[in-house]
Amino acid sequence: MSHGREGPSEPPDQDKIDAVYRVATEWAQRMEKSRISEYLELLHSPWRLIWLNVLSGTARGVGIAIGFTFFAATIIYVLQVLGALNLPIIGDYIADIVRIVQHQLELNTY
Repeated sequence: MSHGREGPSEPPDQDKIDAVYRVATEWAQRMEKSRISEYLELLHSPWRLIWLNVLSGTARGVGIAIGFTFFAATIIYVLQVLGALNLPIIGDYIADIVRIVQHQLELNTY
């Protein structure tokens, strides 16, 4: 007695099992790409974590210092070039800045 089906080649649950397998495989690949195991190893060795944070903080600080030095040198160079041109408006503006800085320096020395 047949119920209108010819016997399937795979059990009906096989599709669900395949879908779960694909999802699990995808998650495993994502976790491997995210290097979660290395992160967990790092969490279990706090001194290594501290050392890496010190190194990265030092590198970041040195990078900021070098970047700011380059930026400030560029601004000073541009101001010197503009000051050498003796443009009336810009020259007066630079002279005002110099006066303000000199005044502040005189106030801080007393």
